[in-house]
Amino acid sequence: MSYRKGSKVWVEEKGEGWLEAEVVDAKERAVVVLTSQRKKISVLPEKLLPRDTDEDLGGGHVDDMTKLTYLNEPGVLYNLKRRYALNEIYTYTGSILIAVNPFTRLPHLYNEYMMEQYKGVRLGDLSPHVFAVADASYRAMVNDSRSQSILVSGESGAGKTETTKLIMRYLTYVGGRAVLDDRSVEQQVLESNPLLEAFGNAKTIRNDNSSRFGKFVEIQFDKTGRISGAAIRTYLLERSRVVQINDPERNFHCFYQLCASGKDAELYKLGHASTFHYLNQSKTYELEGTNNEDEYWKTKRAMDIVGISRSDQDAIFRTLAAILHLGNIEFSPGKESDSSKIKDSTSNFHLQMTATLLMCDPDLLVSSLCSRSIHTNEGIIIKALDCAAAVANRDTLAKTVYARLFDWLVENINKSIGQDVDSKAQIGVLDIYGFESFKHNSFEQFCINFANEKLQQHFNEHVFKMEQEEYKSEKINWSYIEFIDNQDMLDLIEKKPIGIIALLDEACMFPKSTHVTFATKMFRNLSSHPRLEKTKFSETDFSISHYAGKVTYQTDSFLEKNRDYIVAEHCNLLSSSRCPLLSGLFTSLPEESVRSSYKFSSVASRFKQQLQALMETLSSTEPHYVRCVKPNSVNRPQLFENQSVLHQLRCGGVLEAVRISLAGYPTRRTYAEFVDRFGVLVPELMLGSYDERALTESVLQKMKLDNFQLGRTKVFLRAGQIAILDVRRAEVLDNAARRIQGRFRTFIARKEFVKTKEASISVQAYCRGCFARKMYKIMRETAAAIILQKHVRRLIVQRNYQEACSAALLIQSCIRGFIARRYFSTIREQKAALVIQSFWRKRKVAMLFQHYKRATIAIQCAWRQKLARKELRKLRMTANEAGALREAKNKLEKKLDDLTLRLTLERRIRAAGEETKLVEISKRDKIIETLSAECAAAKSSARSEHDKNLLLQRQLDDSLGEIAMLRSNKILKAEEEKQNSNLKNIVKSLSEKNSLLENELSTARKSSDDTMEKLKDVEGKCTHLQQNLVKLQEKLTNLENENHVLRNKAFNISPKTVSEKFSASIGLPNSEQKHIFETPTPTKHLAPIPHSTGTRRQKLPVERHEGNHEILSRCIKENLGFKDGKPVAACIIYKCLLHWRAFESERTAIFDHVIEAINDVLKAKEADGRLPYWLSNTSALLCLLQKNLRSNGFFGTPSRRSAGSLGLGGRTGQLVGRGDTLAQVDARYPAILFKQQLTACVEKIFGQLRDNLKKEISPLLSVCIQAPKSTRAQPGKASKSPGAGAQQPSNSHWDNIVNFLNLLMDTLRENYVPSFFIRKLITQLFSFINIQLFNSLLLRRECCTFSNGEYVKAGLSLLEKWITDVTEEFAGTSWHELNYIRQAVGFLVIHQKRKKTLEEISQDLCPSLSIRQIYRICSMYWDDKYNTQGISNEVVSAMREMVNKDTANLVSNSFLLDDDLSIPFSTEDLSMAIPATDYADVELPECLHLHPSVQFLLKVS
Repeated sequence: MSYRKGSKVWVEEKGEGWLEAEVVDAKERAVVVLTSQRKKISVLPEKLLPRDTDEDLGGGHVDDMTKLTYLNEPGVLYNLKRRYALNEIYTYTGSILIAVNPFTRLPHLYNEYMMEQYKGVRLGDLSPHVFAVADASYRAMVNDSRSQSILVSGESGAGKTETTKLIMRYLTYVGGRAVLDDRSVEQQVLESNPLLEAFGNAKTIRNDNSSRFGKFVEIQFDKTGRISGAAIRTYLLERSRVVQINDPERNFHCFYQLCASGKDAELYKLGHASTFHYLNQSKTYELEGTNNEDEYWKTKRAMDIVGISRSDQDAIFRTLAAILHLGNIEFSPGKESDSSKIKDSTSNFHLQMTATLLMCDPDLLVSSLCSRSIHTNEGIIIKALDCAAAVANRDTLAKTVYARLFDWLVENINKSIGQDVDSKAQIGVLDIYGFESFKHNSFEQFCINFANEKLQQHFNEHVFKMEQEEYKSEKINWSYIEFIDNQDMLDLIEKKPIGIIALLDEACMFPKSTHVTFATKMFRNLSSHPRLEKTKFSETDFSISHYAGKVTYQTDSFLEKNRDYIVAEHCNLLSSSRCPLLSGLFTSLPEESVRSSYKFSSVASRFKQQLQALMETLSSTEPHYVRCVKPNSVNRPQLFENQSVLHQLRCGGVLEAVRISLAGYPTRRTYAEFVDRFGVLVPELMLGSYDERALTESVLQKMKLDNFQLGRTKVFLRAGQIAILDVRRAEVLDNAARRIQGRFRTFIARKEFVKTKEASISVQAYCRGCFARKMYKIMRETAAAIILQKHVRRLIVQRNYQEACSAALLIQSCIRGFIARRYFSTIREQKAALVIQSFWRKRKVAMLFQHYKRATIAIQCAWRQKLARKELRKLRMTANEAGALREAKNKLEKKLDDLTLRLTLERRIRAAGEETKLVEISKRDKIIETLSAECAAAKSSARSEHDKNLLLQRQLDDSLGEIAMLRSNKILKAEEEKQNSNLKNIVKSLSEKNSLLENELSTARKSSDDTMEKLKDVEGKCTHLQQNLVKLQEKLTNLENENHVLRNKAFNISPKTVSEKFSASIGLPNSEQKHIFETPTPTKHLAPIPHSTGTRRQKLPVERHEGNHEILSRCIKENLGFKDGKPVAACIIYKCLLHWRAFESERTAIFDHVIEAINDVLKAKEADGRLPYWLSNTSALLCLLQKNLRSNGFFGTPSRRSAGSLGLGGRTGQLVGRGDTLAQVDARYPAILFKQQLTACVEKIFGQLRDNLKKEISPLLSVCIQAPKSTRAQPGKASKSPGAGAQQPSNSHWDNIVNFLNLLMDTLRENYVPSFFIRKLITQLFSFINIQLFNSLLLRRECCTFSNGEYVKAGLSLLEKWITDVTEEFAGTSWHELNYIRQAVGFLVIHQKRKKTLEEISQDLCPSLSIRQIYRICSMYWDDKYNTQGISNEVVSAMREMVNKDTANLVSNSFLLDDDLSIPFSTEDLSMAIPATDYADVELPECLHLHPSVQFLLKVS
């Protein structure tokens, strides 16, 4: 394939496996690429693989590998890597599921709700999940009546065991729970896991809990598809691990658990694990995060659960301890050269302990270890064994005992679980070791890889079969496709007589054969086989080219591990044991076996037979594959090692499946997808309407491609053809881009030219303007100079004139001012005196008014306080009768006392403040009086002196003349002016003091006004509290009355009888009935009710009408309809009960009859259609009971008229009269219980109606969810035009939902269901719609697209219109219930998502959604309409970090919504929301006129 500059490719790299790269230069023999690490590399074109140019669109990943544009090794690897980074651990490859171990808890993926989502869904409709594979196998078994198998494979630590548990858990969920001994089959199988792990798991280099055996769990089902039994089969236990381990691996867990068991270990003379030879070959004794002692007790508990008796448990652990002691027995050379004996006292101690624990003869044990007996015709020959043979004999005994013990455990587990021999169909779950390739590979790895080769052949056949089925379904020609399998590899290993296993068995039959002779013979016979190679540096090692790669095996221990001798001495030794378990494991051998001390049995041949049986089982079933992948070797989350995963993909056969697909038609595209991608190659055919199949064929013919196939719905392309099409598409798009760029550059150049031209014209105009402005400035300055000269001259003359004028005016003003000031001083003195007098009079009157006001307020407060105390005493006397409200009363009294205290304190403070102010005012008044007196005295003295001066002046006029008189007048005037100035200062100071006093007075008035307002608020609160107290007392009285009834009846009727009757009448479980009989404890002792003759008279009418149940049954069973919106049945039943005085009876069965009749009607087949009718009737009847019954008539004899005082007509007229004119009826215990039963009945009908509506609307919603697959606009046509509007919902889907809602509203209105119930029903129904749509959005990737967002948004607009049409009275908050799906859809359809920050998304776009839900949407979103990119990687990374941090803190970190199954109302809500029903004008239906029990209703009417 030729590459061009800009092509996206994959380049191979040693560290990362494959790297993303882009071609920067294409030469003839080499291509230069730029890798994602910004390195330039020159490689050959054939070493590159093409990469999809549009891989960043649509989220950058696919949930099915077959949807990859280029199905190659790096495409598969990086698709898994991208999905793993988003916590999408499951991926399909066709029908194969790849599961990547997340190494963290993801409980939201495995809860019961998730299982319900995958139940019955076709594989591939929802996101990949292990539940989908399990459901596909279960559905295939049920539909085809054929057994299924699920093969779970992967290397150690990949999560095989956990995946197997999840599969069994799901199968139990869908297959029901067949209970045996109070435990389900699935529970018993899972509870056996700790036991099998203890005896079959061990630490290896890669995994601390590696299964060293294969396990096939067969779950059996009966004809109805329910689990009826199970069985566990095991394969190839690694027996050699018992006697030989490598550092840092460990032996089987059970040995370490037994050594750490404390007292039990002391009982068996066991010490630390390091003291035993079978355990101290490795220095690893403890596992991180695991306590051996705790695990020991878990193993014992598992034995108890499985059903192993204590004696058998003791025998098992004694056997394990015996194996450890047996390993510590050492041998030394005996007297003869080829003999051996027990080495020392330590070994002898372990020998004695082994014999004791095995309950056998010590001498016989020594004889079986150090010698062999050979039976001949002449007799028995005893042959001694040397030290090496004795050690090998000891190890053989240990391995044999352990292997048989393990088989015995598996057999007992199967017995405990129980198998169904009559089962016709099974589902087998195979949890088997994956392909292994280590630095040193021995016999175990050879057998494991042989098993994987067999499974791979089965896998290849299955994949090829699936390919064939798809080719057949598309009706294409596939006969010439070549299928390459690994049969030559299987022939190399198992073919007789020259296969590796046959040669190994032959070598094992000869005692003197070694691994060298085996290897030599193998190379001699199989050297020409292409899969077998001889290593360069070893004569005995060989390499086999498996499907997953080349593996080199060391043959050093092949012969020893393949030999499984049945030693007669060992069998005789253990069969003679006094332990029943051991003796049962080793039965006596037949005579032909006894003749030879060694009975050879090949481990490889036996394993081949088991494997063949397994393959036959799998061949008889339909297989399903789960490939588990371990993303890293350090068991850390969010770490993806490319090389490790690539190796596992090869070992797991995933890449082999890719190779098989590449051999056929690896690229499959629907015609719409093909035209959408490659329609640009034939633009002349894209105009108008066209046939997509013909257009696809035209494109391929124009590109001159051969060997393609056109199916019914898809086009099938050979490997490499899609790359040719992509190259041509890239060229067309490049040419188009160049033309667009050329046009755009022309537009930019012309735009720049126009801008330059306009700029030059602007510069010229500016220059001309500057010149003109300069000339204008010169002319303006000349004219301004002339004007300035003129104005300056005028100003000089004006200034001289003004100076002269101002001088004259100054002289005149000074003279006039002197005269005016002298006159003003006289007038001012007179006015000051008047002001002082007026202020003094006003102050005197104000003081008198304040005195009267304070006295009035004090009298009012005292009077109100007296009234409050009197009212408080009344309240105390009233509150003493209600013991339960004492605490509330005390609190109110305390509050009242506090308020009173605060009021008195405020009054005292205010009185003290006023007194101090009065004292200060009086002091200041006295000062003013003294000052005014002084002022008056001064004035009088001045006047007298003035008079004297006048007399003196007259005398001096005669004697001294005019000059002396003028001088004396001047001196007197100066003194008077001084005195006047002093008086003025005194008056000024007094006025200032007066203003201060006025300010203080105003503040005091304000504080008093505030205090009065506070006092008024306190009085209002007191009155409000008094009203509340009265209401509480009334409610307490009612509760005490009802409590008294229930308590009195509890002494007469046993709770068991009442609860049984109640539960039988309403059909509720006991757990839901307990709260009905719980009543509040009375706060004081109530006297017993006196039995009067009136009680007997009350019972008589009821007993007389006990036989009238038939009329009630007819009212309940027949549909009596409605009259003026009132339910006739409820009104007739209430009238009858009221007439028969059933509510006042202390004992009656009529209420039980009514409830039972209603329940019988609800259990009938046609009950679903009558639920609205009965919801209306029962709610109306309950409302009548709540409005017209009371329970306070038990504290005295009820004041009612006797039956004899009124005639039948008069009494009946009163009973069936209008509700508003009739007093409430005193209810007894049966009536109260009937009201509770009726309440439960209303809730039951409402819940049943709601659940039925959910079931009916679920298929409509599922059709809407699936609709985008079939009704979405074809992407190859004009669906991608930017001007296209939102996709309109299909009338056959969303309109069906609207029609369903309209029909529901019509049905509810026809039955006159109260608007309260309609509002609650519609609200919960819309909540269910929100949950279903939102969860489907998070579970189906095809729903999380741009076009589907438009589709759902258009559908939501129809629902919004419907909600608006039915008004808020019936819809309530239904639109708010769609909040989650509205915000999610709004996020899907916004443009430029990459520019949105995390805060904008979480706070503005989706405030109701959690970060986990937003992260799920972002990880699954892809734009199928415009092929734009989604949220930026930075925002996705930030959300992933937040999700990972919250995972450990959340109890349930599910991103799905849960359905609300609660009843959304209470009894109080019903009484307040449902209006009262006037039953008086409801007449008896004609069909009941002839019945004698209701003639009283006809008489009344």
